[in-house]
Amino acid sequence: MTPTSPKPHDEDRTDAPTGPDRLTTGNRAADDVLGGGFPARTINIVMGQPGTGKTIFVEQILFANAKPDRPVVYLTTLSEPLAKVVRFVQGFGFYDEDRMGTSVIYQDIGAVLVEDGISALVPFLKDVIKTATPAMIVIDSFKALHDLSDSVVEFRHLVHDLTGLLTAYDTTAFLIGEYHQEDLQRYPEFAVADGVVELSRRPLGTRDERYFRVLKLRGSHYMEGSHAFQITSQGLDIHPRLVTPVIPEEYELPEGRVSTGVPDLDAMLDGGLRRGSATLVAGPSGSGKTTLALQFALEGIRQGEPSLCVNFQENPTQLARTVAQLAGDRAVADKLDVLYSSPVELQIDSIIRELFRRIETRGIRRIVLDAVGDLAASTSEPHRVHDYLYALIQHLAVHGITSVFTFESVEQSITGGASHAGPISYMSDNLLLLDMRGEDTVRRTIRVLKTRGSAHDPKVREMAIGPEGIRLA
Repeated sequence: MTPTSPKPHDEDRTDAPTGPDRLTTGNRAADDVLGGGFPARTINIVMGQPGTGKTIFVEQILFANAKPDRPVVYLTTLSEPLAKVVRFVQGFGFYDEDRMGTSVIYQDIGAVLVEDGISALVPFLKDVIKTATPAMIVIDSFKALHDLSDSVVEFRHLVHDLTGLLTAYDTTAFLIGEYHQEDLQRYPEFAVADGVVELSRRPLGTRDERYFRVLKLRGSHYMEGSHAFQITSQGLDIHPRLVTPVIPEEYELPEGRVSTGVPDLDAMLDGGLRRGSATLVAGPSGSGKTTLALQFALEGIRQGEPSLCVNFQENPTQLARTVAQLAGDRAVADKLDVLYSSPVELQIDSIIRELFRRIETRGIRRIVLDAVGDLAASTSEPHRVHDYLYALIQHLAVHGITSVFTFESVEQSITGGASHAGPISYMSDNLLLLDMRGEDTVRRTIRVLKTRGSAHDPKVREMAIGPEGIRLA
């Protein structure tokens, strides 16, 4: 068993354009969100507050598309000094020193604009296009030009002339700016832009959440909504939000049952869990939720079904010791695939993305997610947890993957609307309640609250936890 943390993957990055009329972003996941990348020969605005990753994102696009015969040009205005921009881009993996000055050209035009006004921009760009024939032109920051404009009319003339120039030549433009939402209705550049992408950052406890959102992209079937991303050594690593799968017409519920690893519990469940079903195991701390979930996963390995444990609670070393003890066989324990992420740095989007990557590459048939409460605490938007869990359960069902989710709670809060377990309790096919009672001697119990399509035993049964796991009295 080798616990690993989710991280950006090489297969999620590409240096090749996604099509003859598309420009890659340098990140395959971002290209997927955009419907295949940015359409060529368009004008695009990349907006967001300072520090959201706008410059990094556009520079990532530049180096992914730069060619000797069609260079890319990055123009700075009144934002960061050119030397500072170049110095910071050198720290990223997509940076290529050999392309600087030939395939990738940086220039500072701030002094020209201050001296001659914003009307000097279009003549300057005409010279750039004539001498370099660039495939891409970036202006950073374009919004800063508003501060140099004498009037609204003057700026509208600039936007009109700039649009005519860029449209007449085979070039793709990116205008970067620290825009706000209300600016979309105020400034004329948004009316002529073919694409508008927003990068945002929201505080969550001691860390920030970053989101990538496409507000407009003409001629593209892009993915709507907010998509989480991280800034890594390779640039922006975007995690497309999980959406409900399209149910194929020939889709049928998988037949058969799978064992939980606890024979007496299988009997209570009318022979075990239905294949492809989702089960919620809920109860207070110490009631045996993780133990039961691990027994389910290890039993899958014994039956030749690759199993994955997604864990946010246990320290990986401690979890490995528990798994080895429950398995009783080192060969079985070593086959359990474990995906660990600290709840402090947990990012729900990256976890889901890595989970599906492992399902595809490792043929996972059983999944344990321990625990749902940590997912709920990983985002500032509770509805995202509901949407992700619903879509995840539907995806697993379509692929015939049997899943077990754990949730730390008490029975009274499981079915209540205020609890985060409320939504997943009705999404789940099976609901198992674990409890602990007694003062001098702790008595653990288990109860099957519901199952779909099964004649389950509703009685409360006592259970004990020993070195080999759970057994019922």
